Amino acid sequence: MSTDCIFCKIVTNDIPSNKFYEDDEVIVFHDIRPIAPVHFLIVPKLHVESLADCDETHQNLLGKMLLLAPKLATQLGLKGFRTMINTGREGGQEVFHIHIHVFGGGETLPKT
Repeated sequence: MSTDCIFCKIVTNDIPSNKFYEDDEVIVFHDIRPIAPVHFLIVPKLHVESLADCDETHQNLLGKMLLLAPKLATQLGLKGFRTMINTGREGGQEVFHIHIHVFGGGETLPKT
């Protein structure tokens, strides 16, 4: 845990969130600035700053996070969705605790 990390504070319940899934390794909550009708974050409880800081020891955790995305997206009614992991300041990362954005539910998502 990092004492100055907002996601670590959400994990420890020091900051409230709109959490809808939690287990021993991850917490999942709705984004406070959604860019789509459904937009949630999958956040590991283990503090790792970014995907660039991951190694082979994080393989199972990363796999678990990715496999949760379609399961939870389906539970929230999405038939399709997009995932995004921002990595580093130049990659658009704002909170330096790895997390996966999952969003969808609208025809307004930009095509890439």
